[in-house]
Amino acid sequence: MDYNDAPLWQGREAHHRAAIDAAIKAGVKHIYYTSLAFATPSKAGVMRAHIRTEQYLSELADQGKVDYTIIREGLYNESWPLYFGYYFRLRDEKRHQVVVAGDGPISWTSIADMAFGTAKIISAPSDAWKGKTLYLSQNKTCSLHEIARKVSSSQGHDVHVKVVSRKEYEDHYAANGTDRASVEWWSTTYDALKDGECDIKDSTLETMLREAGREPTSIYDTIAEMLGGEGGQIAG
Repeated sequence: MDYNDAPLWQGREAHHRAAIDAAIKAGVKHIYYTSLAFATPSKAGVMRAHIRTEQYLSELADQGKVDYTIIREGLYNESWPLYFGYYFRLRDEKRHQVVVAGDGPISWTSIADMAFGTAKIISAPSDAWKGKTLYLSQNKTCSLHEIARKVSSSQGHDVHVKVVSRKEYEDHYAANGTDRASVEWWSTTYDALKDGECDIKDSTLETMLREAGREPTSIYDTIAEMLGGEGGQIAG
C-alpha cells in the first residue's frame, strides 16, 4: 500500500486510521501506538505511514477525542537480514558481498526487550505517558559494516558490504527477482541510515531494563543465534 509514494490515507495509514476510528467509536479513551524509530521528518518510506498516523492522533487529541502515547520502537535486532541486503537465507547464504544503498549507526533493539518496555508503559497509569512520544531503543549502535564482520565470523567466510547508489541498489535487486516497487520503497531507508536517523539517544528502555535487573540484548547475540554461531562483541 505504501509503494509509489502513496498519497495521504492511501498507504498503510488507511488501516491505522480505521482501527483508531473504531476504537474511539467503541469508547476507548487512550490509544498506545507502536511506531518506528526513525526521525520526523524522515527520508525512509517505511516511516511515512507512521508519521501520518502520529499526526492524526495528535489532531484527535487536540480535538479532545482521545489521549495517546507514541511508542517509537527501535529497529528490531531480528530484522537485520532485511537491512543487510535481503540476507534472508541466513545460514544457507553463499554471498561474499552484500549490496546496500547506504550505512550508518543503528540502535538495534530486540523484540523481547521492546515487548517488555511496551508492557511496562501500557500497564502504568494512563497519565504517566499521556501525550508523550518516546523511543524504546538501546543506545548502543552497530552499522551494517560491523554486522558484516559478525556475519563473516559466524559464516566462516568473508562477507563484505558494498555501498552503491540507490539506483544501482534498486536495479541490482530488481534484476535478482525482488519486486521493483518494493525495492524502490525500501531503498529510501538507506538515506535515513546515512543521515543518522536511527542513532537513538533515549534512555527510557535501558532504564526500564536496568530496574528489572536486565541488560539490552546485543545485536551480535541475535545474529549468532540466527546463524547458529557464538555471540559476543566484535573487537576493533
